[in-house]
Amino acid sequence: MVLVEFSMTPIGKGESVSEQVVKVLDLVDKSGLPYRFNAMSTLVEGDLEEVFSLIRRCHKELEKTCPRIYTIIKMDHREGYKDMLNYKVGSVEEKLGRQLRK
Repeated sequence: MVLVEFSMTPIGKGESVSEQVVKVLDLVDKSGLPYRFNAMSTLVEGDLEEVFSLIRRCHKELEKTCPRIYTIIKMDHREGYKDMLNYKVGSVEEKLGRQLRK
């Protein structure tokens, strides 16, 4: 199981990239994989092959309209763990003794 954080920045599309973000998040949502997105990146959890296949599809979608794409990928591969999206946050909150603002 892997937890992957990725961000793709279209270069050459101007200051606003919301149209490209919508296209990528639509693919992520339709993938069926657990995910969260925030103002700077998207986190996806799943099998290594599934997650990287999704990232490849997202990249190909952006290639249709973007001359250059800057991509950052961070990955945590941890055997035997599931629901890492929630587990990691829960572990920190448990040690802190309270929930953090979200």
